[in-house]
Amino acid sequence: MSRSFGLDFGTSNTVLAQSGTTETVERVTFGNGDDSHDGIASILSFLRPDAFQTPVPEVGPWAIRQFIEHMGDVRFIQSLKSFVASGQFKGTGVFGKRYDFEGLMSTLLGTAFAKTCVEEELKGSRIVVGRPVIFAGSAPNEQLAMERYRKALATFGFSDVHFVYEPVAAAFSFAQRLERDATVLVADFGGGTSDYSIMRFSRHGGVLQAEPVSRGGIGIAGDTFDYRIIDKVVLPELGKGSHYASMGKTLEVPPNLFSNFARWHQLSFFKQSQDFAELKKLLRYCEDDDKIELFIELVEEDQGYPLYKAVSDVKAQLSFEETVELRFAPIGRDFAVTVERADFDTWIAGDLARMDKALDDTIARANIADTDIDQVFLTGGTSFVPAVRSMFAHRFGADKITGGEELSSIANGLALIGARGDAERWAAS
Repeated sequence: MSRSFGLDFGTSNTVLAQSGTTETVERVTFGNGDDSHDGIASILSFLRPDAFQTPVPEVGPWAIRQFIEHMGDVRFIQSLKSFVASGQFKGTGVFGKRYDFEGLMSTLLGTAFAKTCVEEELKGSRIVVGRPVIFAGSAPNEQLAMERYRKALATFGFSDVHFVYEPVAAAFSFAQRLERDATVLVADFGGGTSDYSIMRFSRHGGVLQAEPVSRGGIGIAGDTFDYRIIDKVVLPELGKGSHYASMGKTLEVPPNLFSNFARWHQLSFFKQSQDFAELKKLLRYCEDDDKIELFIELVEEDQGYPLYKAVSDVKAQLSFEETVELRFAPIGRDFAVTVERADFDTWIAGDLARMDKALDDTIARANIADTDIDQVFLTGGTSFVPAVRSMFAHRFGADKITGGEELSSIANGLALIGARGDAERWAAS
């Protein structure tokens, strides 16, 4: 079997791995020297071109650098995966050039592949791509999502492309550690979705055997948790809950405008929308016009990513500290709010309940009890959240919980599956 590749195109991060055997795997780095990275943020940016030229794309940390160095002349797009299953997303204009989802995805991946030492080797090779069990969004269209994935990936000349559920891939990565037969629950917490997979692993003649038992998931994960912080701490400073005067009546500023801001990956599209244009017209009638003006400034100045970074850092720190201070200078030089872990746990309690219900359904489909689970492997950045780990420890016992390779387990597992003779068996669709 020639070398195979595993691609974890995530909402927050993109990771590429390669494998030549069913037992060994290595990460592919992006960039080189001191500017090399084992994985990159799933960010795409375009630098405003000179007349009659094509916008210049960048990805990951280079996109962030481009954004900082050329602020105002860069179109910044993040969490692209969140739109893959949305029929409402038809495409977007970038400095006069129209991009559909497939064009954005192929541009992001092509720019990323060009920063590796395996760009040429990818052509003609097998690639196994992760996909969530349940796509993000209020009414995700799975068929549309897969059509978009296939069209975007068709431009790279792979010999064959397989799609595997992300928690199944993580399970294969984890199974390399097993010393005895086991029924394993893998819970993968990404940016947009929480996915579950139950697998039975055994070894016969030294060869790893795997049997899928059940899978499930829900469109709630790290981005939703970040939104809870934004909703409680940031949006009141931007006028959420405030009012405006219209024809002798006092009306609330439309709440849906604030949900657009909370989902920062939509800001670059919201900035071009009719809703945003109407908000600017509404400003003169608002009671808290200073807050709404700040709302408008943050959108126009492309502060979505800096806000995302500030909030995400607070969430990460809350995994290890009881209180964390959120500062974000664009809201105000003196803006500082103390966020307590106890409050954060309360804000996400409803989300955790829905995640637990999805897990109930996954185990019920397996026709087994919680006690039949031998090991629980938690992966993905949100698996560090204490309330998440506590939920699983309480349910299955702390001694069964393990983790590791939180950002690489999926890509590693995808590459290992690609190296197997029965790779097609694990294809999701």
